[in-house]
Amino acid sequence: MTGPRRDPDMVRPYVRTGGQVRPRADVRPESVVIAATGPTDTLGPDARRVMRLFAGADGGLAVADIAAALELPPSTVRILVSSLMDSGHLSRPVAATEHQPDFDLLQEVLRGLRSMV
Repeated sequence: MTGPRRDPDMVRPYVRTGGQVRPRADVRPESVVIAATGPTDTLGPDARRVMRLFAGADGGLAVADIAAALELPPSTVRILVSSLMDSGHLSRPVAATEHQPDFDLLQEVLRGLRSMV
C-alpha cells in the first residue's frame, strides 16, 4: 500500500458504537432479539439500519444474522444491539418456563394415560 486508505464507507467500529468497547448486556452472536415499537428518528444511522431489518421480519433475528445483513463485524453489532436493548427498541423473547406445569403433575397425567391404554 502506498498510503492510508481513503474509503468513504470505512467507519471505525468505535465511531459506530459511540466509543463503547463492550456491550452492557450479555449479547452473544446466537442471541435472538425482537423489535419493540417506538420512534426511531432519534437513533444514529447504524441503529436505524438495525431497526429497518425488523420491518420485514415476522419474528426475532439473531445478532449474527443482523451482522451478516449489515456487513458489520459481529462485535460491533453486539454493542449496537445492547444499546438498542438499553433504550427499549429491542428486547429478548420471554422464556416460557414460568407457565409450564409441575413435573409431578405431568408424571401423574402420563400414568393416567398409560392406564387407559
